[in-house]
Amino acid sequence: MILLVLGCVVVVVLLAALIIAGARVGRLRKKKKGTPVAAEGLPLVGNLVGFASGPLSFIERNFRKHGPVFSVHVMHKTLTFLIGPAASAPFFQNNDEVFSQPEVYGFMKSVFGPDVSLVRTHPKNAARPQIVYDAPSDKRRAQMQFMSRGLRADRLKSYVPKISAETRDFLKQEWGERGTLDLLNSLSELTILTSSRCLHGDDVRETLFKEVSQLYHDLDKGITPLSFFWPTAPVASHKKRDQARIEMVNLFSKVIAQRRADPKPRTDILQVFIDMQYKDGTRPTDDNITGLLIALLFAGQHTSSITSTWTLLFIAANPALKARLVEEQNSLLRTDQDPTYDDLNKMPLLHDCIKESLRMHPPLIMLMRKVMKDIEVSDGKQTYVLPKGDIAIVSPAVAGRLDAVFKDPDVFDPDRYAAPREEHKAVPFAHLGFGAGIHQCMGQQFGYMQVKTILSHILRNYDVSLPPGLPFPEPDYTAMVVGPKGHPLLTYAKKIATT
Repeated sequence: MILLVLGCVVVVVLLAALIIAGARVGRLRKKKKGTPVAAEGLPLVGNLVGFASGPLSFIERNFRKHGPVFSVHVMHKTLTFLIGPAASAPFFQNNDEVFSQPEVYGFMKSVFGPDVSLVRTHPKNAARPQIVYDAPSDKRRAQMQFMSRGLRADRLKSYVPKISAETRDFLKQEWGERGTLDLLNSLSELTILTSSRCLHGDDVRETLFKEVSQLYHDLDKGITPLSFFWPTAPVASHKKRDQARIEMVNLFSKVIAQRRADPKPRTDILQVFIDMQYKDGTRPTDDNITGLLIALLFAGQHTSSITSTWTLLFIAANPALKARLVEEQNSLLRTDQDPTYDDLNKMPLLHDCIKESLRMHPPLIMLMRKVMKDIEVSDGKQTYVLPKGDIAIVSPAVAGRLDAVFKDPDVFDPDRYAAPREEHKAVPFAHLGFGAGIHQCMGQQFGYMQVKTILSHILRNYDVSLPPGLPFPEPDYTAMVVGPKGHPLLTYAKKIATT
């Protein structure tokens, strides 16, 4: 579900709601609502201070105090947290008619589809193209279905050599023989290169990447806490964002026109959108296609780069685990050999390391939906009714550290997913790294494929370690998407090629 992965702004939404609006003290909600209400410290500011100083510790404290279901009042809104497999089950089992995303993520229309401010500045868009959150449910479902076509196994097989080529060139040019580098910064650069190659295609990657990268940067920086409350506010970041989207449409319109004038078989997702046709016979406009491409890039860029960074940091910090991973790689491939899609599916330990990183440090610490109709939820002991209008929140970060679900949850242990333990299968909705249920991320296989391909090349070609004397990086919960704090360093040395 791309709408899950686009939740890179979910943290901003909730932080902004609590910090800008302020939380007020509540009492136990009566009658139909009935959920306990969190109230810390002084009136008006207690919840604010508690949450701002540590969002996860705030949720964990109130989870221990109130149980898996509790609420926080924010002005005229009520945020209800659903923590743990039982409580969160309805969140992942019901569609948008019960738990809806557009009402929560509507501020992203300014990026994915033109909002009022962009319509004013760009008259050609006055028809208001309907993209993702700006689209009615039937059209949005159709867009998701076409996106999924670009992420099928046959497409993924064609992406692996593209990602391998980008990774080999990048490591040769940027890493060299040995050194110490900012791992998150380096893997962020590599991730956007590989994403562009697969999503936009060879023509865009080879001739327009610099322009697309800069415009994406301006779009990304145009989503701030203020954007949630006032997406058209006349501030510099919004102006740059709106101008970047206009320029992005102009850029891709030229590419689309060239492709239509000279059609060739292509496997990139841009071509999937160009060929797309709705049931009513209409086709997406250039503006629609651009918005969908932006949505996909937003979906995967931060999550893949952060997940690959955490995974490699955990591997570098554990020599015994690193040795096992290298043995797994060497049993399949030579140092200079590119993996195939089938090879990637024969790397269970590497796969489980990525899965474990997503459990311990999911890039999205909170997922949100608006409750569209009264619905019952249960914590396994007591049943509550969430009333229409509440904002329901699930926290993959807290859920992944529940000791009732995972043994020694604060320990990085990829073997917990292998037989016979298989802790993630003990109860439904235990592991939420890529969502769950009917809202499981449609880009999950692409994400695993992308990260495994990159890490496979690194593990076979470099010996990696953490610089001596430095503590393991802490997560940065002030960021929109939670990666390591500061500049996480990695020391590396090139291996001698094997044949």
